[in-house]
Amino acid sequence: MISAEKIILGIDPGTAIMGFGLISVKKGKMEMISIHELILKKYPNHETKLKYIFDKTLALIDEFHPDEVALEAPFFGKNVQSMLKLGRAQGVAMAASLHRNIPITEYSPKKIKMAITGNGNASKEQVAGMLQNLLNLKEFPTKYLDASDGLAVAVCHHFNSGTIADTKSYSGWDSFLRQNPDRLK
Repeated sequence: MISAEKIILGIDPGTAIMGFGLISVKKGKMEMISIHELILKKYPNHETKLKYIFDKTLALIDEFHPDEVALEAPFFGKNVQSMLKLGRAQGVAMAASLHRNIPITEYSPKKIKMAITGNGNASKEQVAGMLQNLLNLKEFPTKYLDASDGLAVAVCHHFNSGTIADTKSYSGWDSFLRQNPDRLK
């Protein structure tokens, strides 16, 4: 196990590619532990993708023992079916984290970009370039920018630790349900 003050798992939910990034924070200094992407395009249906997301999220949690999980909140789009599928992917990742009693926090895409680059409208390439600089990486370890987005969520969470603004945090199912009564049917 890695000795750290804190380990943060960042997740960029997706139904084609889902990105995960792990950082450790020791004495305020960040270090990348790992970066992963799930290529979900090859799975035949949405249900199979959701099961794989849940299983992979649990496997990462069990391997790296993060103290906190941060997720990118879905942005609002015009395609209702895409939004529904993306929300399910996010929900499955949240459920896996809550299943292991790990607190989760959501961040909007603009907040993540602002935390990393100082520009809420930055491109994925700009975010990846700034992460490379912030984490002192010689080269970026993945070709998929969704994986770098997962890493960006983790770094954003570290930068926002101790602040409350545009985020939602849950310490378990009870906390989630109290903060989201409209999601109960």
